[in-house]
Amino acid sequence: MRVIAIIPARGGSKGIPRKNIVNFKGLPLIQWSIDAALKSKYITNVVVSSDDDEILELANKSKDVVKIKRPIELAQDNSKTEPVLIHVLNTIKNDYDYLILLQPTSPLRTSEDIDLAFDNLLKSNATSLISVCKLQHHPYKTFKINNNGFLEGIINNSFPFLPRQELPETYRANGAIYIVKVNEFLKEGKLLTQKTIHFEMSEKNSLDIDSKKDLR
Repeated sequence: MRVIAIIPARGGSKGIPRKNIVNFKGLPLIQWSIDAALKSKYITNVVVSSDDDEILELANKSKDVVKIKRPIELAQDNSKTEPVLIHVLNTIKNDYDYLILLQPTSPLRTSEDIDLAFDNLLKSNATSLISVCKLQHHPYKTFKINNNGFLEGIINNSFPFLPRQELPETYRANGAIYIVKVNEFLKEGKLLTQKTIHFEMSEKNSLDIDSKKDLR
């Protein structure tokens, strides 16, 4: 079984300048994801995709990490992740069974998290997995303003007043781990397939660094 881990890390960032290589507990932020990938028992190849030479040079210092220069059109503020992954797969031109996306802004995600998630996927009949954590505030209890300017429930007007125990469990993607069968991904171009399972992580390990407050 061949498994490729892709760590996308562009040079630009609005919230924290040079975010992907900012110091986090003595290491560049991206290094935490590189180390977790290299320690995984399932991952056979680790790739860092970036438009930034400094990031690629840093990745080159880690043993067994492939660096791929990303086209500038795939490194904009509004660039989506899926085309970046496709670019890597087309550049590598090797056959892989699974693709794991590891975003560098999740430094507390460990190799144990990755391997346990992969174990869960292999035991299922699913084609993809997304790591999540529970929402602290249930979305069904939220409101929106309708076209007439009045408040109404985002789903209906009963849900905001129901006990939380009567509502279904809801989760948010924490951005730490995405796993998908490569053939399914190339067919649909999406990380969320028709058969996607979840992998629940703790609030702590789900930390996604997007601001200086997150970094602190």
